[in-house]
Amino acid sequence: MTVAVETGLWQLDATASTVAVRHRTMWGLVNVKGTFAAVTGTGEVRPDGSAVGTITLDVASLDTRNAKRDEHLRSADFFDVANHPEITFSVRSAELRDGDSVHVVGQLTARGVSRPKSLTARLVGADADALTLDTEFTVDREQFGMGWNQLGMMRGHATIAATLRFTRTAAA
Repeated sequence: MTVAVETGLWQLDATASTVAVRHRTMWGLVNVKGTFAAVTGTGEVRPDGSAVGTITLDVASLDTRNAKRDEHLRSADFFDVANHPEITFSVRSAELRDGDSVHVVGQLTARGVSRPKSLTARLVGADADALTLDTEFTVDREQFGMGWNQLGMMRGHATIAATLRFTRTAAA
């Protein structure tokens, strides 16, 4: 990626990372927001500067500050946590482009459905021991089998916003 980002293995710092989701509901009048409390991940920066890795979200940890809504989101109408407890994003390639812009190509898996996903992240901090990426992208929930839409209340795509801080793993 850059000279400051060392090759080797990196571990997601869950205490310094956030993954949030927001979606307009009630015919676009209400913006529902939630965060995933349990996020894990690993990555590897290769000698050529490219990176690969995986981010995993514990779907049951989604908190929208409304217990009844959270229970519904965990149900078979949406995430179906009983059968699909995790959402994963497998990064097949991440390359630094144009200063701090990182082009990411991977596969998003939710509710047992995998789809290719490309996105742009921004490298907002990097040194020999840590790096931080920010990204925001949209997801069409219907592509992942989450088509519940009572009375047409939910339209459009969900927006995912993430700040991911990785720390260098000590050499074995």
